Amino acid sequence: MPFSALAIQAKQAAEIDGPLPCQRENPQLWFSELPADLELAKAHCRPCPIRGLCLAGAVERREPCGVWGGQIFDRGAITPRKAPRGRPPRTPEQNRRSTTAAAPRRQYANDMIA
Repeated sequence: MPFSALAIQAKQAAEIDGPLPCQRENPQLWFSELPADLELAKAHCRPCPIRGLCLAGAVERREPCGVWGGQIFDRGAITPRKAPRGRPPRTPEQNRRSTTAAAPRRQYANDMIA
């Protein structure tokens, strides 16, 4: 879908319903690094009259990031949710391995004198 078709649809929708959610709300929500902001942007997209066109255009363009048509894009693909920044939490398996396998006790010179 050419970008001009999306622009025409956006203009027509704005004339009928007023500004689109992405024009009315804080535009930084759609490109935030915070998962909560992206979920809020997705919620703002739900009632949008051109949501389907927006999503189709983003898929065609392989948008690298942001919320488009109510979906989160990451590296050109739709992802259900964005993981928060930082190190991921340990899995239960990793926790069991670290607590069940005790480190071997080092022997010191004082231990050998008896």
